[in-house]
Amino acid sequence: MNKNRIIRIVLPLLFIAVGAAFLFLYPDTATSGTKCEEQQYYINQGHIFGTYFNIRYEATHDLHNEILAELNRFDNSLSTFNPHSTLSKINSNQSDTTDLLFENMFLTAERISRLSDGAFDITVAPLVNAWGFGFKNKEKVTPNLIDSLLQLVGYEKIRLEDHHLRKSDSRIMLDASAIAKGYGCDVIAELLKKNNSHNYLVDIGGEVSCKGTSSEGSFWRIGIDKPNYDPTGTNHELTAVVSAAKVNIATSGNYRQFYYENGIRRSHTINPHTGYPVEHQLLSATVVAPSCMEADALATACMVLGKDRALEMIEQTVATECMLIYADESGNNQVVTSNGMSKYIVNK
Repeated sequence: MNKNRIIRIVLPLLFIAVGAAFLFLYPDTATSGTKCEEQQYYINQGHIFGTYFNIRYEATHDLHNEILAELNRFDNSLSTFNPHSTLSKINSNQSDTTDLLFENMFLTAERISRLSDGAFDITVAPLVNAWGFGFKNKEKVTPNLIDSLLQLVGYEKIRLEDHHLRKSDSRIMLDASAIAKGYGCDVIAELLKKNNSHNYLVDIGGEVSCKGTSSEGSFWRIGIDKPNYDPTGTNHELTAVVSAAKVNIATSGNYRQFYYENGIRRSHTINPHTGYPVEHQLLSATVVAPSCMEADALATACMVLGKDRALEMIEQTVATECMLIYADESGNNQVVTSNGMSKYIVNK
């Protein structure tokens, strides 16, 4: 064997050995020559369900179209503003056929109704409609009207049966507005996770589902407003800030939509048992729960129950915490929290 032939054999073997060592030391380069897609933060904003959405997330590409498609799918199921939605068709008795989004909402609503002894109830729609948005119809509300409408209210009067909603009375109507925003947050959060987004914040109408960190590298921070009189919703003086690696949070309050009657402040929250707006001193309820849908519904239930009963309910509910802001006898704002809420609260 001559010298030139030895060189021709040894050199390829040498390159193979060097290449094998390189792959051993840097295994991530052995990816068929492709480069891993880089992630960056995106912001998608807009309006849906009669409110706004603000979604911030880290992903390999802008998911705006996918998010809008999912929000529209949700709107077509549960929106009361959309006359063609599953919910609207059920309310108008055009159809009793349900869909998966509706059924998930219904089952959670039913469970929260039982948990709160009916303080949360999606069959409250006839009463809400009678009072009107912003109580514009309050002059027309009479005890006789309330008594008649209460016959149509009660979560026990509806049931799911083989993908159909059965009503005990065709005049029963549903209002998912106190649970839909939270559920919408869960739906979009799930979409983001399916697209390998591990850092996101989904805000729909003030209800929030978030996970991971913001573009600044720290956990997301969610402010809890002081319940000051602010009908415009533009004054955001904070009572506290919530921050955690993962949190689902919702707030319900009586401090932006209310009116006075005979010296009594009546809120926008309707008590399904009495048919009238609640009158107690609880101003806002912020709830942290395993899902934003649960947090949304429980916050509304708290506003119906009042401070003491709300706190008792939350303390008895697994993996759920709350911050309640109420007015004391002197009219000053006071704060009470459930036992585990402090782990979510950080310095402002």
